[in-house]
Amino acid sequence: MGRFLQIAGLVIGLIALVLQFAISIPASIAAGRSLLGSIVFLFSFFTILTNIAAVLVHAALISPSGYAWFPAFAGKRMRAGVAVAITLVFIVYATVLSGLWQPQGLFLLCDVLLHYVTPLIFVLWWLIAGADGTTRWRDISWWMIYPLAYLAYVLIRAPFAGEVPYPFLDVAKNGAASVALAALAVTALFVGLSVLAVLVDHGVARLRK
Repeated sequence: MGRFLQIAGLVIGLIALVLQFAISIPASIAAGRSLLGSIVFLFSFFTILTNIAAVLVHAALISPSGYAWFPAFAGKRMRAGVAVAITLVFIVYATVLSGLWQPQGLFLLCDVLLHYVTPLIFVLWWLIAGADGTTRWRDISWWMIYPLAYLAYVLIRAPFAGEVPYPFLDVAKNGAASVALAALAVTALFVGLSVLAVLVDHGVARLRK
């Protein structure tokens, strides 16, 4: 089952990312962005970056050649951190973002794949084959680098680009206090999921024994 989920996660993740790129770039250019600006904007989404990380974890573990290309993504600490991040993608989209727009056609397909299907596959794979009881509480501080660096990037880029990937991070429209509260809430959720991941990792290891 673990092997099947790895292959499914790799294939579905790659298809979803390539399709998202193929349909988003022309739409972004049509909206007035340059080609480079469109590419940068697409890769400014936490969803896209986290799904890329999930694909790289699968690719690194599925074969020796994959490990040779992406050794950093084969580590046990990396797997758990990506599981936390992609769970955050699912929760924030399902509870906050899904009601803000109504994608149609291929955009809807990509939304479902990247926000629901790939997170489910990755977390199931991690629970079945990736969790082994080796995570430590100190790993949480390492995992936190990703969302905090992402938040800093978005807020620094916003005044220059005049746009943000997610509405709740728009200081110009919502005000600094509102954005600070939203960022604090998402950060707290990430920390909570990280704590849960460590507990689950140890629990799964004990069950296997």
